[in-house]
Amino acid sequence: MASAWTQLISIMSLILSLRWLPVSGDSSNALLLQSHREGSRPAMILPLHRSAPDSSISDFNPRRQLQRSQSQRHPNARMGLHDDLLRNGYYTTRLWIGTPPQRFALIVDTGSTVTYVPCSTCQHCGRHQDPKFRPQDSETYQPVKCTWQCNCDNDRKQCMYERRYAEMSTSSGVLGEDVISFGNQSELSPQRAVFGCENDETGDLYSQRADGIMGLGRGDLSIMDQLVEKKVISDSFSLCYGGMGVGGGAMVLGGISPPADMVFTHSDPARSPYYNINLKEIHVAGKRLHLNPKVFDGKHGTVLDSGTTYAYLPESAFLAFKRAIMKETHSVKQISGPDPHYKDICFSGAGIDVSQLSRSFPVVDMVFGNGHKFSLSPENYLFRHSKVRGAYCLGVFSNGNDPTTLLGGIVVRNTLVMYDREHTKIGFWKTNCSELWERLHVSDAPPPLPPKSEGTNLTKAFEPSVAPSPSQYNLQQGELQIAQIIIVISFNISYMDMKPYIPELAGLIAQQLDVNTSQVHLMNFSSLGNGSLSGWVITPRPYADVFSNATAMSMIARLSEHHMQLPDTFGSYKLLTWKAEPPLKRTWWQQYYLVVALAVLLTLLLGISALGMFLIWKNRQQIEHSYKPVDVAVSEQELQPL
Repeated sequence: MASAWTQLISIMSLILSLRWLPVSGDSSNALLLQSHREGSRPAMILPLHRSAPDSSISDFNPRRQLQRSQSQRHPNARMGLHDDLLRNGYYTTRLWIGTPPQRFALIVDTGSTVTYVPCSTCQHCGRHQDPKFRPQDSETYQPVKCTWQCNCDNDRKQCMYERRYAEMSTSSGVLGEDVISFGNQSELSPQRAVFGCENDETGDLYSQRADGIMGLGRGDLSIMDQLVEKKVISDSFSLCYGGMGVGGGAMVLGGISPPADMVFTHSDPARSPYYNINLKEIHVAGKRLHLNPKVFDGKHGTVLDSGTTYAYLPESAFLAFKRAIMKETHSVKQISGPDPHYKDICFSGAGIDVSQLSRSFPVVDMVFGNGHKFSLSPENYLFRHSKVRGAYCLGVFSNGNDPTTLLGGIVVRNTLVMYDREHTKIGFWKTNCSELWERLHVSDAPPPLPPKSEGTNLTKAFEPSVAPSPSQYNLQQGELQIAQIIIVISFNISYMDMKPYIPELAGLIAQQLDVNTSQVHLMNFSSLGNGSLSGWVITPRPYADVFSNATAMSMIARLSEHHMQLPDTFGSYKLLTWKAEPPLKRTWWQQYYLVVALAVLLTLLLGISALGMFLIWKNRQQIEHSYKPVDVAVSEQELQPL
């Protein structure tokens, strides 16, 4: 009870302070980078770009755990996904290595078979999100000694690894073994595993913000194969990527009970080392593309790769898909892409609401060899135009001369993908990945934790109690007059951990409310128990006194209907309150005091100027009419010759 009163008093104090504190200045723009798009490069690509800062706090509710079948005895590792596929080029998760544990942000990649992090001995490693791994600081680290089964270093003492990617980036180093932990939401206890300790990296691997790679592919060094070999998890894992503009998501190492309506297709491990599916047909708006089914069966077949951003089809399939999409887009206008170096196919006029894209773009169906069909919404084949508001571009490209069909993360946004390796099948289930744990059945939940728990998921409470109306703000019906909107958000991350990422948070709030970053101002940021409390004010554009009617109604709707969502990077959060304020009624003096002050100042300047000119004129007159008395002595003047 005392802690509840303390929190209430803190919130009320902050709200009162927001009323009177002046704006301290606007935050800097959040960095938004696009991932590369297909030009003429090979398609087996691991796109690596700058990542957003991470959160050290898990964003899942510890009171919930995934329902498992009665026969399932293995635990699973429940982990969060961070970042945004299209903004950052990848998803990352958090792993802790060593004793005591050292934390790393690793790109989740189903196309890689090695998990590696930068080593403290690395001579050519970039500047990444976390400090390099220090083997000497871990009590449980052991090098993997050189044998005939591995490539050895020059001293033939330790095994080595080397990986090359199609975009010409490389990673190489030594192999070590240590204890790997999966976070405080994992049922799986820390396990010893072999991983790579990088001594050299090039290309995008060098410049990326993420620390390294978490390899989930098939292979002896894969983290999945090692855990399955130890019999600590079942031979399955699942990924769920967040939707357009939301990012984040969830992953599970180990088995879960699949939802009843999950769509499965066969995956043949003997066909290729990658996770492939048995794709036979593609339908656009219910109409089958006239293609030979074997077009999706070339080389590696149809491959799912979480490390690839977009989708790449064989040339003939891509041309048929592009024609079908353009034929069905009647209400939008084709425009140029954001980058003149790429021939992107883009459309404007669809609006900014992702949930309404199906009104302008058709549904796409993937039909598998077993006859099952999985439907893709427009967010599964489109990405936002970075320069035109309400415009979108096709996220499906030609694979050139490569006959492989490569489906990157864009295809499975807001989709739970189950990689059931034990039964050689892959399942798809359309869902909201930001609410995955609530949408899946849960059981065996322990007693509820107290509210102060750091792991409590507060996202569902992101909702004010009453929907807004003009009367709430003493406004007349019709044109809204709103001068500023104040919001108060609490986080389960401490103030010190949040402080470095305040500029990015301002950019995310601006993006969610569809305003410029310069309009979002931090007013107050303080500690609240183990978490933090922040107050923000959103102001109109420069030289405007109020928001436009459309902008005001859009922001009010997003706040009242709890559509504003932040990435999982910032852990659990809760919108405590928000307030839209009309312009203050000002007196004549408050409205025109600047004009009066300027007029007075101008009058003074003119008066001083006139006085100065008068004094100068008077001084000159005295010089011209100066005289001397008769009896005054004058200096003798030199006589000039005649």
